[in-house]
Amino acid sequence: MHSSKHILLHMNKLPVAKQVAFLGCIVEGMGVRAACRIAGIAKGSGLRLVREVGAGCEAFHRQWIRGLETTRVEADEVWSFCYSKEKNVPEGIPAEVRAQFGWGDVWTWTALDATSKLMITWRVGDRSAATGDPFIQDIADRVTGRIQLSTDGHAVYPQAVELAFAGDVDYATVVKEYASTPGTTDKPAHVRYSPGECRGVVKARVQGDPDMKLASTSYVERSNLAVRMLNRRFTRLTNSYSKRIEYHRAALALTFFYYNFCRKHSSLKGKTPAMAAGVTTTVWTVRDMLFAADQIARES
Repeated sequence: MHSSKHILLHMNKLPVAKQVAFLGCIVEGMGVRAACRIAGIAKGSGLRLVREVGAGCEAFHRQWIRGLETTRVEADEVWSFCYSKEKNVPEGIPAEVRAQFGWGDVWTWTALDATSKLMITWRVGDRSAATGDPFIQDIADRVTGRIQLSTDGHAVYPQAVELAFAGDVDYATVVKEYASTPGTTDKPAHVRYSPGECRGVVKARVQGDPDMKLASTSYVERSNLAVRMLNRRFTRLTNSYSKRIEYHRAALALTFFYYNFCRKHSSLKGKTPAMAAGVTTTVWTVRDMLFAADQIARES
C-alpha cells in the first residue's frame, strides 16, 4: 500500500529509520526530548515530525474512519492543559491572547465503539456546547445505522444528541457517584493521588429505548487511561505537557492513530481496533503510520 520510495512529506531529510524510531518512542508514551535522544535527532526535527505527521494522521483518520456499522458507542471527556494549568496562566499575558483557546484547561472528547474498541472520533476544545455539539454530530456522521449511545451526566450531551440524531438514537446516561474527600490538601499522598471511591452508579434513559444492561462508560473510560499511558502530554505531575495547542492536537492524533491501527487490543485476540471494525485487515506498523500521513498530505 505504501511505497518506501516516497520522499516523506517535506518536513525532514532525516532517514526513514530515524523518523520511525522517534515516532515509535512518542506513541509509546515517551517525551519529545527523550525520544530525540534515543533516535539521535535534534529537538526541532522531532517537534516538526510530531506536528506534521500528527496532522497527516488526523486527516487520514477523518477521511477513512467512516461508514461504521457499530451499534454501541460510549463517549466521555478527558482533561489536560496547555502551557499551564488554568489557575497558573500568567497575568502578564495580554487579555486578548489569554482569551484564545489553548491557554489553561483543554478537554478531549472521545467516542469509542464498545464492540471493536475503535476510537471513532475525538475533538479537542473546552467543555461547552461549542465543542460538544460538533463532536456528537461527528459521531452521527460516521455511523451507518441506529446506535445505542452512553455518556456521563454532563449537561451538554442531551441537547447535542437531539440536534445530531433527531431522535434516531437509543441514549442513556451513566452517572457514577464518588465519596467526597474534603480537605485533600492536608491528606497523605496515597489519598491525594488516588481516585475517589465509587459509591454507586445511576443509569437513566434519555432518548429511544436503550438496553440499560448495556448502558456503560467503562470502555471509554478505560481508553482514556490508555491515552494517559500512550501520550506523555497527559501524564500528570511532569513537565511534558504541551506548550502550544497545535502540538497537543498533533500528539493526540498520533496516539489515536497508533491505538486504532497499530496496537493489538488485549480483548480482540491479536487484532487492532481497526481490524475488528473492518477498516483494515492487517496490523499496521509505525512505518505504515508515517507513510499514511505522507499519502494523505500528497492528496491534499
